[in-house]
Amino acid sequence: MAADDDLILLGVIGAAHGIKGEVRIKAFTGDPLAIADYGPLTDEKGRRFEIAEIRPAKEVVVARLKGITSREAAESLNGVNLYVARDRIPAPEDEDEFLQADLIGCAVVGPDGVVLGTVTTVANYGAGDLLDILLPDGRSVLMPFTKAFAPRIDIAARRIEAVPPEGLFEADDDD
Repeated sequence: MAADDDLILLGVIGAAHGIKGEVRIKAFTGDPLAIADYGPLTDEKGRRFEIAEIRPAKEVVVARLKGITSREAAESLNGVNLYVARDRIPAPEDEDEFLQADLIGCAVVGPDGVVLGTVTTVANYGAGDLLDILLPDGRSVLMPFTKAFAPRIDIAARRIEAVPPEGLFEADDDD
């Protein structure tokens, strides 16, 4: 199996769907149905999962995985992360497109060149991507991941130049 940095998380298996072994999958691909286009996926243990059929559902996709034919087998997969090898991910077509995995660990640097913190997660609560940034004092802040707030990203240098909203990185006086 590939080293952890060579794997990209594409989705998480959720609850079983029906009685014939289908599962719900929360896909992290731009088009949720595209998770089926990557071929076999693996989990942390090296098990392979191949999507035989897939269809959209409300906030997930419903899939039939090869070899999973009962509700019990499907239930046993709840919470399993699905990965693909990084080399099977096509290069982004747009220079402003990034893999979340590449943003995590990047230093966030202010306009004055001072390191403000490090990206720990990329979240999206429905209104766009947010960088969860761990500050040197242990606090965490969410900064919108937009061109206005993160105008320059250098993945090779592991650096995001930020123009954060005023007051975002200042400590509250109430603390």
